[in-house]
Amino acid sequence: MREVRVFELEHSEPVAAWQVARPTIFKVISGNIWLTVEGEHEDHWLAAGESIELARGSVAWISAGQAGARFALASGSERKLPTLLLGWPMPAWLARRPGAV
Repeated sequence: MREVRVFELEHSEPVAAWQVARPTIFKVISGNIWLTVEGEHEDHWLAAGESIELARGSVAWISAGQAGARFALASGSERKLPTLLLGWPMPAWLARRPGAV
């Protein structure tokens, strides 16, 4: 079984940090996403239809392009969604990154 969750991110929202507990597919549904993975030398600009696999243990920073963006996080039976750090109440199935504000 595969779990897919869809999120919307407005351009005006602050950059969000995600910590990946298990491999996760990050796919842009609409708009553009700027994504930086800690430890990588290059940023990623992803457009609608593009995706990237986030490795277990990685930390990704994301922001939406001018028109905002919708994206999906897909996990399978061996995958877990990353943690979003924005300061709003988090669903029980997500846990905050240790040491995050």
